[in-house]
Amino acid sequence: MTPLNEQAYQHLQELIMQGLFTYNRIYSETKLSKELGISRTPFRDAVHRLAQEGYIDIIPSKGFMLHQLTHQDIDETFQVRSALECYCTLAISKAHRSRPAKRLFKELHILTDHLREILESGGSIEEFCEYDFQFHTKIIEYSANRQFSSIFATFKYRMRKLAELSLAHEGRMLDTCNEHLAIVEAMEKGDVEHIYEITLTHMDTAREINLDDLTTS
Repeated sequence: MTPLNEQAYQHLQELIMQGLFTYNRIYSETKLSKELGISRTPFRDAVHRLAQEGYIDIIPSKGFMLHQLTHQDIDETFQVRSALECYCTLAISKAHRSRPAKRLFKELHILTDHLREILESGGSIEEFCEYDFQFHTKIIEYSANRQFSSIFATFKYRMRKLAELSLAHEGRMLDTCNEHLAIVEAMEKGDVEHIYEITLTHMDTAREINLDDLTTS
């Protein structure tokens, strides 16, 4: 049976990911724990975990609020992503002839095709984000490094929110499709000379869009 604190964490995380909480509003831990039917202690554990992962900010003696992303949040998120994904794409490029790498390339091509289909059919940014996140997750999971996967998962919320914001820009979804394809093709060729730069450019482009949005908002 799933522990109560994990149930509370999953429930709150899902509510936040679905956009059911409002910015600049304080939410009561007592009220929400009663609605969920979970006692305060495991509920408080879930709240502190979500705060550590950047979903919310705890307001002492009052409750919590959705976290507003800052310049530092954006920089830190993309620094972590770049460190992990550039390492992984380089490692995959070095092993491009291996069976696991070839299986990965097939999966990444399928995901890239899905992204293009969503774009061409006028699909939602939310749907596009889901396949985009799967693309990057598979690159991380190829390493079979549990610490990499754990760190990457911790940044899931920030990555999704930032992706939604950047993909709302005209032409960004198409550029993302092309950048993903460039990453896959470079890895397939075993292009160890350029794959790091190609991956980093993909990260830096999205980062600059997010930083510009925050500056002008």
